[in-house]
Amino acid sequence: MTSQTTIDKTGSGGGGAPSGPGPAAGLRGHPWLTLVTVAVGVMMVALDGTIVAIANPAIQDDLKASFADVQWITNAYFLALAVSLITAGKLGDRFGHRQTFLIGVVGFAAASGAIGLSDTIPLVVAFRVLQGLFGALLMPAALGLLRATFPAEKLNMAIGIWGMVIGASTAGGPILGGVLVEHVSWQSVFFINVPVGILAVVLGVVILLDHRAENAPRSFDILGIALLSAAMFCLVWALIKAPEWGWGDGKTWLFVVASVAGFALFAFWETKVAEPLIPLALFRSVPLSAGVVLMVLMAIAFMGGLFFVTFYLQNVHGMSPIDAGLHLLPLTGMMIVGSPLAGAMITKVGPRIPLAGGMACTALAMYGMSTLETDTGSGVMSLWFALLGLGLAPVMVGATEVIVGNAPMELSGVAGGLQQAAMQIGGSLGTAVLGAVMASKVDNDLEGNWADAGLPQMTPDQLGQASEAVQVGVAPVAEGTPEQLATKITDVAHDTFISGMSLASLVAAGVAAVAVLVAFLTKRGENAEAGAGVGHI
Repeated sequence: MTSQTTIDKTGSGGGGAPSGPGPAAGLRGHPWLTLVTVAVGVMMVALDGTIVAIANPAIQDDLKASFADVQWITNAYFLALAVSLITAGKLGDRFGHRQTFLIGVVGFAAASGAIGLSDTIPLVVAFRVLQGLFGALLMPAALGLLRATFPAEKLNMAIGIWGMVIGASTAGGPILGGVLVEHVSWQSVFFINVPVGILAVVLGVVILLDHRAENAPRSFDILGIALLSAAMFCLVWALIKAPEWGWGDGKTWLFVVASVAGFALFAFWETKVAEPLIPLALFRSVPLSAGVVLMVLMAIAFMGGLFFVTFYLQNVHGMSPIDAGLHLLPLTGMMIVGSPLAGAMITKVGPRIPLAGGMACTALAMYGMSTLETDTGSGVMSLWFALLGLGLAPVMVGATEVIVGNAPMELSGVAGGLQQAAMQIGGSLGTAVLGAVMASKVDNDLEGNWADAGLPQMTPDQLGQASEAVQVGVAPVAEGTPEQLATKITDVAHDTFISGMSLASLVAAGVAAVAVLVAFLTKRGENAEAGAGVGHI
């Protein structure tokens, strides 16, 4: 390792063009081509975060999954990403972001293909974990490559386009998922990652230039990884099982206490280990810390809310998967349009005002979604979805710039991992927390609504099964039920689901409102200049 900031494995040092013959000299390390390459890989990971949401009803029906199973198909992926992203960022800093990116792409595509071949929920969940682990390798590596390749004056625009790809992929997942589920199968939602992964590998081999931090870590915080993983698992497990066990049950609080203890031990250990998993000195930067919190809060509101919208559109409104995806097109469109515009605005005025305004729009959109009814028209839904996309765009771009720009260059992988971990933890917590809110509301209301409608009394077991169905908007109508009675059961089920979704949306709106205040603590990255001059424009 030389004293230079970056090493080109083809033989050249520093940020200049590589000294090899042939066309590779003009391609390898080119900033905009690097952006295209990492965008293809990152698109797979971001897409998979939400494309599965539209396939959840089909997976649930085909594999006879419970509500908790459906949650775990989502949460297993988010948790694996969240827990391993920081470690993956360190791997990129230590061994090179190009290598970790390519390994991540290959593993992610292979795990996706394996999910498509799975025929049981345990297999699907297991391979979703592998998807998350390999996705964690490529996500922070992508940011590390951008940080090292683009000079400071162009980095914000690159992050804006990068954020647009993530935002468009995240929001576009339900649309593509709808087309695939309706016209092919739910398995095709995962198979599509295989050709995309092959394309990303080919581009990466030809274009990407290896970048390594001078003061990269030489060891790995194994105990820190174990403590953080255990703490996260205990927290989300408690949130998912609380509706079944009860919030006052000892088992629920045992996992909550174990989670708090795990986080406390993790924080203590990080102050003692020579090379911590997350250098706590990073959080001395108030803007960086605010950016991390902002990403968590944004993802709680967005991912948690989107989880129920797909069930609302398909199971309550009776839409096909593709129709449900098309109804989310305003959300996708506003994120695609808004992200580069947000990047330009943040370059001019800084991140504070765009971030606060974006979270205010998000809060208003989630409040609007709490007013949706069983017969709400497409125009009203589109208004709230578009406002949500408009609000999310500047947050995706601005918070990324705040986190990465306020971290030193030698911790670019860690900062990239931290940024993505914050988003994935928020997404997992959003699904779990809002899922718990939904489940509790349905459990509290269903029996009374059922009795008020004059329907036959259910046994406790029947009530539990009915509640589980209603939590995803499905009416528990037995085969052979007379039409009039079936209609009455459907009305009760959908009204109860709407009441749960409304409460969950209000909670998401409250989270977004808190994020508005956090946004005022952010500011432009102090270390953005560190990557200037690396690469060639």
